[in-house]
Amino acid sequence: MPRISRRQATALIAGALAAPLGAPAIVRARASQIFIIVPYAPGGSIDSLMRSIAKAMAENLDQPVLVDNKPGANGIVGSQYVARAPKDGSVLLAGGTGPISLNVLLRKNLPYKLEDFASVAMLCNGPLSLTVNARTPATDVKSFVAYAKGRDKPLFYATLGPGSVTHLFGIMMGKSMGFSVTEVAYRNNPASIMETLSGECDLNFATPAAVIEHARGGQLRILAVSSEKRMASFPEIPTLAESSHPDLTASFWTALHAPAGTPRDVIARLNAAANAAMQKAEIAKQLDTDGLMVDTGAPERLDAQLTKDAALWGPVIKAQNIVLE
Repeated sequence: MPRISRRQATALIAGALAAPLGAPAIVRARASQIFIIVPYAPGGSIDSLMRSIAKAMAENLDQPVLVDNKPGANGIVGSQYVARAPKDGSVLLAGGTGPISLNVLLRKNLPYKLEDFASVAMLCNGPLSLTVNARTPATDVKSFVAYAKGRDKPLFYATLGPGSVTHLFGIMMGKSMGFSVTEVAYRNNPASIMETLSGECDLNFATPAAVIEHARGGQLRILAVSSEKRMASFPEIPTLAESSHPDLTASFWTALHAPAGTPRDVIARLNAAANAAMQKAEIAKQLDTDGLMVDTGAPERLDAQLTKDAALWGPVIKAQNIVLE
């Protein structure tokens, strides 16, 4: 057996110790668990969806994928955590329209910026609805516009607070359709829907899934949805685009982001696992229940959505000088 000098032995030991550190990031990621940070409290629809997606991704990646809730400050707490996380694919953000696009556009002192994230995968999106109380003398968008213009006071529409998608969409709608609107903020969707049912609020932009049972029961009327195409779940409801208002095509979305600087091969592997997860029958059923639609593709699909959001919401925010602290 060949003899090894002390210098050779020292070199071999040093090389063995250094090897794990020099291994490709994708190898290190496979040896550890992945955390998906949900920037909301447990129990909500996004939290439930991400737990199903995490389970499916774990099966595809053959490693644990866990959900960790870090709620607070309209998604800022969880988003900031991911922006500062290791750049190795071990920590991802369940991002969306509010935590990423709108926070960046609305807040000057945000502790992160869009460039702090790398797109991993778009997951799903959902439209807003144009919903009125069934007592409103309007059965479609055209008659609704005529009714709104004939009033001697603004229409009151429900929002989820200043700078929310519902707030900005109402401003866009009033401008597009040519009548005055006034926002009324509610703490959550159920509260805003109750006020629409009572007639205290004239208009609601809740997701179709949130109001469809009231519509089928004859209490509310969904006049249109904001998606590009009619929803498979509600094919009878027209889009705002086909109702002569293509400028009101808008959606809210959920996606996965990694810290900027995460290696491309790691992102590619995570993207493939996320896309495969979104094809699971149980996840499709969950999306259908929540009134959401699968929206997947390469990381560039999410890049395009972020660009689209800036072009859609940015001018409204600037024109109204909406700034959140």
